Amino acid sequence: MLLKIERFYRRCNRLLGKVLIAIFLLMTLNVFFDVVMRYAFHNSSVAMQELEWHLFAIGILFGVSLSLLDEAHVRVDFLYDRFPAATKAWINILGTIFFLLPLAALVFFGSIDFVIDSYQIKEISENPGGLPYRYIIKGMIPLAFFTLIFTSFGYVVQNINILRGSKTETRRVSASMEESK
Repeated sequence: MLLKIERFYRRCNRLLGKVLIAIFLLMTLNVFFDVVMRYAFHNSSVAMQELEWHLFAIGILFGVSLSLLDEAHVRVDFLYDRFPAATKAWINILGTIFFLLPLAALVFFGSIDFVIDSYQIKEISENPGGLPYRYIIKGMIPLAFFTLIFTSFGYVVQNINILRGSKTETRRVSASMEESK
């Protein structure tokens, strides 16, 4: 049962990865267009520049969730790498429950009023020619942290599977997910 749950989280994670690929592709095209317009035609758009950092912010905010299940997140490895798999799994589970989830919940709940206030005043860019609807990008903050909370549960399940001795099965699931990309 837990392996099915882990597979579900991995499928969701792969879908998020594909969406982020599209976001970064759009950002790259946007930067390319902005540079060509600026240097070839001496014309620049504030809205295009703001769109660059909006897309980049989305990529970073959701990239944290994407990196979690693949163990690509930042950690202090000089001790962690020397521990056996079971110890690593316990560190991951306890760290997720006592550090990651409370912090993610704090940011999630703390940012909701921030977004609501922005929506209620119909916040726009303070720059002339900037993007309207600033609340949309601000709305990505609670959405990204909700996604991180969701992904954290998958990360805990993944580590429980390691503790249960399903480590080889977990690696097989990971390898089959990689092949299905």
